[in-house]
Amino acid sequence: MSKHIVIARRLAEIMSPLSDNTMEKLAAILIRTELNKNEYFLKDGQTCQQIGYIEKGLIRQFYYKDDKEVTVNFAAEDGIFTCTESFLRQKPTYLYVEALEPTVLYGIPYHPLLSLIEECPDLEMLYRRILEELLIEAQKKINSFRFETAQERYQRLLNERPELIKRVPLSLVVSYSMMSQETLSRVRAGIF
Repeated sequence: MSKHIVIARRLAEIMSPLSDNTMEKLAAILIRTELNKNEYFLKDGQTCQQIGYIEKGLIRQFYYKDDKEVTVNFAAEDGIFTCTESFLRQKPTYLYVEALEPTVLYGIPYHPLLSLIEECPDLEMLYRRILEELLIEAQKKINSFRFETAQERYQRLLNERPELIKRVPLSLVVSYSMMSQETLSRVRAGIF
């Protein structure tokens, strides 16, 4: 069994069932990419052409504001990511996608995906589920900034993504959590 079929099967398991025929067609369009630590998958000004599935490793999505990096997302094994607006509209992104560890990912390319959806209704459902998951995660993050304290945001990160605390430098946790280094230190010390 080819690795591409294994990945297509895994996507069907975690997102939405696919027929064997559709899995084979999806496997045929997947693009395997290996990234070294600190290597970019996508940079500001480029158009996002793929939905990425992480087989191994860790990526982060970030942008620059006032010459500071602002981390908006992490994706690790079994994680799915894309620069949603850029992918859907096929316009340049303002985000960067960087590997924080040696990473192997499989991309679902935009144009071949849309062509396949025309002939495979079960793939359309998988695509919809992926987009729903990405949008829900984005909304949860926005809501956490609106309604949660820094301590609650950090606790959520510990509960929902404990592997990140072990794998990501604290400076990126600070950026992702939208708090200062001092606030994070107080939260971690339980002083807050």
